[in-house]
Amino acid sequence: MPNTPCTAWPDRMEIRNFALPSFAHLQYAMSKETDILQPKNPSMHDTEIYPQRGRIDVICGSMFSGKTEELIRRIRRARIARQRVEIFKPEIDTRYSESEVVSHDGDAIVSTPVANSQAILLLASEADVVGIDEAQFFDPGIVDVCNALANQGKRVVVAGLDMDFKGTPFGPMPALCAIAEDVTKVHAICVRCGNLAYISHRIVEGDRQVMLGEQHEYEPLCRHCYERGVL
Repeated sequence: MPNTPCTAWPDRMEIRNFALPSFAHLQYAMSKETDILQPKNPSMHDTEIYPQRGRIDVICGSMFSGKTEELIRRIRRARIARQRVEIFKPEIDTRYSESEVVSHDGDAIVSTPVANSQAILLLASEADVVGIDEAQFFDPGIVDVCNALANQGKRVVVAGLDMDFKGTPFGPMPALCAIAEDVTKVHAICVRCGNLAYISHRIVEGDRQVMLGEQHEYEPLCRHCYERGVL
């Protein structure tokens, strides 16, 4: 059989003769790319290069799910970062303390009780971070207040019940979840089966939506146990 020239051979020869870039060349190229990415004045503070932008973080879930604990944790971290912090709660919530935000396990942080949402806008003018607990008890204006604070460059951390004891979205919480940059859904444990709780089931008489209470008035239940319990 006559020898047929291999058309791929010249390409292979070219590959063999191709000169790979040296390590020095790669270092130089990477240094030039880094120069482009770095700010012109390295001594300039990050907040001057990238101005602080406001945001809204919502922590929601049933009772006994750790909403207030998570709010307190985030506020304390902000204080460690030397940010100016203000915490607010509705003045009707006096279950554990009149002047503190208190979790179910006893963790507490000093707060300012307010009668309405507009008071928060006035009292938080000097804060970098604003914490709001039990947001479901506030008037609908809390949505505009949180938006206004975030538009001023403040970080707003809001905690509240997403549903009432009937499974109905609670007060302004759906709207707050809608406008938030970040929504964290936390869960209690169903006291009957041990699965993730879905709702705060009321175990005392009363049909009012707002009824302050604790373990003697409410229990966290999963969807299945709740449906079995109310039917």
